[in-house]
Amino acid sequence: MNVVITIVEDDIHLRNELSELLRSNGYETQPIDVSFDLLEVLKRESMNLILLDVNLPYENGFEICRQLRKEKKVPIIFVTSRNCMEDELESIRSGGIDFITKPYNKLILLEKIKRVLVQNPVYYQEIVKGEYVLNLPLSILKYRQQEVELTRNEFRILYYFFTHDGVISKEALLEDLWNDKYYLDESILLVNINRLRKKASSIGILNLIVTVRGKGYRL
Repeated sequence: MNVVITIVEDDIHLRNELSELLRSNGYETQPIDVSFDLLEVLKRESMNLILLDVNLPYENGFEICRQLRKEKKVPIIFVTSRNCMEDELESIRSGGIDFITKPYNKLILLEKIKRVLVQNPVYYQEIVKGEYVLNLPLSILKYRQQEVELTRNEFRILYYFFTHDGVISKEALLEDLWNDKYYLDESILLVNINRLRKKASSIGILNLIVTVRGKGYRL
């Protein structure tokens, strides 16, 4: 399933830059030309997430969000050059789910997007890595024609592997899970990784999480 992110940004250079960043990270982008019928365009199009600028030539981003909320529940992250508490508060009041200021840190923006999508599974059903598929709302790992259900902790660990590349250290995993509302310590982490491996092998995945000696793990 492709994840479609709509970009509402009046600066063409920034719009293209943001679109390129998202595409290089596996998302499908839908840049929208800012016009008088912007609201109608957003109502008509299908998307998983909207990145919405506040300062638009003909519209106010907060007002667009309020009006769109009456018909769609798609998550909205405000991306704006304005950086004050009033704007952040208004982004929440108008129905936005998050807020980031320009110039934004690319890694922080990408992490915000990941978290918003996993917290809103109705808009983001599955993520794919190689031949493996992780169904978010059902917490199911799929491989070819088989699937296995995961516990809450198993899902959180595997989701981290799906959304991060390369070798992942034990410390990075624990730090992420510490910040999650479901805290896991090192012993619970190791137990759940072993359970994930057994469940994966039951559907034909022989090396789901590989230990890299002295460095951590990789998918």
